[in-house]
Amino acid sequence: MLKNSQDTTVPQDNGNINKIDEQDRAFHSWYRFVLSYPPHLVRDYIEDFGLNTESVILDPFCGTGTTLVESKLRGIPSVGIEAHPFAHFATSVKTDWQVDPDLLSSHSCEVAELALDILRQQGMEDAVPFEGNIADLLLRQLAPEQHQLILAGSISPIPLHKVLVLLECLQKYKVEKVYRHQLLAIAHILVFAVSNLRFGPEVGVGKPKVDAPVISAWLAKIGEMVEDLRQVNGQNHTPAHVYLADARCPDRVLPPQSVDAVITSPPYPNEKDYTRTTRLESVVLGFIKTKADLQAFKRGLIRSNSRNVYKADDDDRWVRDHPKIQAIAEEIERRRIELGKTSGFEKRYARVTKLYFGGMARHLAALRSLLRPNAQLAYVVGDQASYLRVMIRTGQLLADIAQALGYEVVRTDLFRTRFASATKAQLREEVVILRWKG
Repeated sequence: MLKNSQDTTVPQDNGNINKIDEQDRAFHSWYRFVLSYPPHLVRDYIEDFGLNTESVILDPFCGTGTTLVESKLRGIPSVGIEAHPFAHFATSVKTDWQVDPDLLSSHSCEVAELALDILRQQGMEDAVPFEGNIADLLLRQLAPEQHQLILAGSISPIPLHKVLVLLECLQKYKVEKVYRHQLLAIAHILVFAVSNLRFGPEVGVGKPKVDAPVISAWLAKIGEMVEDLRQVNGQNHTPAHVYLADARCPDRVLPPQSVDAVITSPPYPNEKDYTRTTRLESVVLGFIKTKADLQAFKRGLIRSNSRNVYKADDDDRWVRDHPKIQAIAEEIERRRIELGKTSGFEKRYARVTKLYFGGMARHLAALRSLLRPNAQLAYVVGDQASYLRVMIRTGQLLADIAQALGYEVVRTDLFRTRFASATKAQLREEVVILRWKG
């Protein structure tokens, strides 16, 4: 249930509000970014905006495709923009339903048998934990530079070996028509069944799994995909296209006056390095092979954390005359000096705050030419206090920026509150509703 910003009621079950409902698992659960908003939120705004099959919905920060999948399920054409190569891949696969489910199932079973044969020849079983001496095994590994890119301890040697064996079998006996779906299934089980990763406020490493079933977990995920595809039976031809591009420059990939609505959730200014959350699957599946690869696509992301700031960045010029944002940046810098914080990252806190809101201003400015008259927009954003506990009212500031650029600020809805470990307080997560009159 959406709440108007004037409703001071605090939702009691904040965690469940952001979780995916069981009835929404089809397609969405093929792979879901851990910080994604739920499908029911997209449905709420599709209904609220009165969108139909003649409309076009844009998600300029589409992540792993919640808005695009939900739009497709409702027969509404959609487009997305995503700068992260793996997230772009995940969305493009989740919205590709023109796949023969029988071929996906039969070929995956064949590949699984080939992988199992290789493991047995090496003295390993997939479903039975290995109990011998690991030193006796000749295990496949990532290249040294790839290994340095993943979080230390994020996956144990034997499970990683099994994943790499499966990948080699897939590549050797590749069937193009189903290959991308098979890769996405590996990405899902890699993170949620095989790795040692845990997800809280930040991604971290939990208790190591010496061994884990890989092939059986992969086949189970393939089975879910097959059932979802059989449900639509290739009948849904609603277009959904995602561009690998910078959301700050949407006019570079989309034609003028082509969008009726925007439903999206940009990154928040919260010091989270969003590339870390998908680092393991991005590296293992080959979307990131070197530090240069990582740096290259990071430059196409909005600046939301101090690890993604570069000397030549100048998005802050867009908010040079915004007194509230300048005041927040000055307060962050004063607090840093008072507390004696001197690390390179801490010294960037004030700048990244200005770069973030400048990037959002740049995005909203470029978006105007793409919107049809009376287009409606919903931006899911959250208040933050990550920078030395200085409060950043993200929704309020985004609304101010949008209004200065000619948008009508319709209202702000309270989506949920969430607990901030730094301040021990509940922070608001809101949906800023805008209209472009044209």
